[in-house]
Amino acid sequence: MSDAIKHECGIAMVRLLKPLQYYKDKYGTAFYGLNKMYLLMEKQHNRGQDGAGLASIKFNVAPGTRYISRIRSNEDQPIQDIFEQINGRLNSINLEFPDKIDDVQWQLNNAPYIGNLYLGHVRYGTFGKNSIESVHPFLRQSNWMHKCLIVAGNFNMTNSKRLFNDLVEIGQHPKEMTDTVTVMEKIGHFIDDEVTKLYEKIKKEFKVSKKEASPMIEEQINLKKILKKSAKNWDGGYAMAGLLGHGDAFVLRDPSGIRPAFYYADDEVVVVASERPAIQTVFNVAIDDVKEIDRGHALIIKRNGKISMAKIKEQLPNKACSFERIYFSRGSDASIYTERKNLGKLVFPQIAEKINGDIRNTVFSYIPNTAETSFYGLREAAVDYLNVQKTDAILKGQRSLSSEKVTEILAEIPRFEKLAIKDAKLRTFIADDTSRDDLVAHIYDVTYGIVKPTDNLVIIDDSIVRGTTLKKSIIRILDRLNPKKIIVVSSAPQIRYPDCYGIDMAKLGDFIAFRAALELLKQTNQYHIVQEVYNDCKSQQLLEDAEIKNAVLEIYRNFSDEQISDKIAEMLKTPEINAEVEIIFQSVENLHIACPNHLGDWYFTGDYPTPGGNRVVNDAFINFYEGSDKRAY
Repeated sequence: MSDAIKHECGIAMVRLLKPLQYYKDKYGTAFYGLNKMYLLMEKQHNRGQDGAGLASIKFNVAPGTRYISRIRSNEDQPIQDIFEQINGRLNSINLEFPDKIDDVQWQLNNAPYIGNLYLGHVRYGTFGKNSIESVHPFLRQSNWMHKCLIVAGNFNMTNSKRLFNDLVEIGQHPKEMTDTVTVMEKIGHFIDDEVTKLYEKIKKEFKVSKKEASPMIEEQINLKKILKKSAKNWDGGYAMAGLLGHGDAFVLRDPSGIRPAFYYADDEVVVVASERPAIQTVFNVAIDDVKEIDRGHALIIKRNGKISMAKIKEQLPNKACSFERIYFSRGSDASIYTERKNLGKLVFPQIAEKINGDIRNTVFSYIPNTAETSFYGLREAAVDYLNVQKTDAILKGQRSLSSEKVTEILAEIPRFEKLAIKDAKLRTFIADDTSRDDLVAHIYDVTYGIVKPTDNLVIIDDSIVRGTTLKKSIIRILDRLNPKKIIVVSSAPQIRYPDCYGIDMAKLGDFIAFRAALELLKQTNQYHIVQEVYNDCKSQQLLEDAEIKNAVLEIYRNFSDEQISDKIAEMLKTPEINAEVEIIFQSVENLHIACPNHLGDWYFTGDYPTPGGNRVVNDAFINFYEGSDKRAY
């Protein structure tokens, strides 16, 4: 992506179903679970580099033994940092007690991070500062194992303020208003409530002490009931993972299926991750063996190893995030790879129209590196298009064509080149705007000697958000090749509205499609609509979320997609650019054809899957209008 939007978070969970000695005997190490966690997290490092954390829980250790270990880092390479620290601790123990290297039970009792249950997290923060306190997993401590709670997730709640106030109303004093804290404390409250009721019930029935009641409570604690109560008022997109200190675990997915979560289970292990290929690669299993957690459901793993899928919230229409398919998730997933290729294929007819079918005088390329797969789809479509032209030329020529001419026709191929090369090492470290803009122009290098002055140059990007890098770098360097026309193609539709479910696209004024619509309103003497939309947004501020409508739709209503695309092209073409510049965006209809099972498109259409989304988009417009730089959630 030319204008990078930051990735979401990623979760990883491993529950070992056998005693640690089993893994030592079969795989040669009691660190089996820890090693798998490292791989799962590294295979998902694309989802966030702000921080990483890991928590482990030991089973069957005596009181007085530390059974929960947690480590977090916000260093530049946080996954490597936490595992270097873990390895350092374990190596020092092995050096101090070399005779215990093969004693699994001793290691379980004495070595940190060796356990039976693991939860890992890679973070990009869309809320709060990038401080170590913001890095997951979060820990809610108690001297009762069944009241200890560890939480990590890939999520954003649109109604954090309401969730905070709910906690205050039940007498709590939360230390922060962040959605992670409010979610954890909400779950913790109902765990406490459940434990109290279970204890009273068990004491009455069995006349036992608190010590005797503890294992009975752990066995009977009802995570399904706890999660139903906890998530009752949640509005957002979430894949929420949690561990209880005694060994129960869960992963809960939002009822629209916005945030992804996959799992695999056999007789040795239960694994959860945000991306399917991570599980496939790390555990060497087939694609059909990895299942998706149902939306609105929780995968629950009891301490005794029993696995169930429990319905927690009523399912809403499937609005799984389409940006996962376009950009965020790794393209090594079989279906994502196919879908990204289809995005390139489906946008090609618009390209053919812009170049007037002139394949011979067109060079095709892509913005590295995430647009490469959609480029392959575009390439296939271009070859098919040219083959039709070849067939027509041969049929029209019939017997008048010489064998040399037929050979010449058949030999013609579309011109596919790698023109833009990203300089990964370049950093724009200079503070003043003029110098920084000059450096931005050099983030990409260009391949010279390929493009002729008579050529169209088509370059595909997976999405266009702000247009900044296109304007200040990519179009400028492509223009040095002296093409007749530069056509920038987005395999995604126009991004018009903020995201509020975990992607860092919070501010309307950042989107070039929004700025283009404002310019069109000015040009067509309709700018009064901006004031009307602001008034509408303000008038809805005191309404309940379910009553709020997306007022920002009006900004775009009077303009076609093509009008906005043309205006964007005009805004990106600076005076020193000699080539004609045109912009093509994928249609929403074709997006849904390419990604039929991921219909979440609110950032393109304004059709938010939860009521809180409409509040967020209206608040984002208010912030824009009032000149506030704060987030709308």
